[in-house]
Amino acid sequence: MFNIKVERIVHKPIEEVFAAIADHANYGAFPGVKSGQLIESGKKEPNGLGALRRVEVGPFTLCERIVGFQPPNLMQYKIEKASPIQFEHEIGEVKLVVSGDNTLVTWKSIGHLRFPILGGLLDKIMQKQGATGFASILKAIEKT
Repeated sequence: MFNIKVERIVHKPIEEVFAAIADHANYGAFPGVKSGQLIESGKKEPNGLGALRRVEVGPFTLCERIVGFQPPNLMQYKIEKASPIQFEHEIGEVKLVVSGDNTLVTWKSIGHLRFPILGGLLDKIMQKQGATGFASILKAIEKT
């Protein structure tokens, strides 16, 4: 099982940080992310609750459904489909809290890869790469 958790203070107002994370159109500007596409709009907002987005990260394509959306404090997602490697995704969660003039972001993702023999090793690799990726996205948001 992989259990990714990244906490970081982003030196930007909470509304700016949430907007950058929630909007699929921003994803192509993040390190390692090729693109983000909206497949299905959310119930009330395009990137809000119920939205389905396709995100291309390196050699992977992820289809994520927004399952929790409370601007500017919370976005939860579940990866419904991944290729070329399949995995079970329990939840992804981005929590944002005001910290002075800054924003404390806690980004989590929990799941496991579907490989009978190598799954444990691949989960460890996924955990490390995921943490690096989330941290670099938050760093990029801070620099914009």
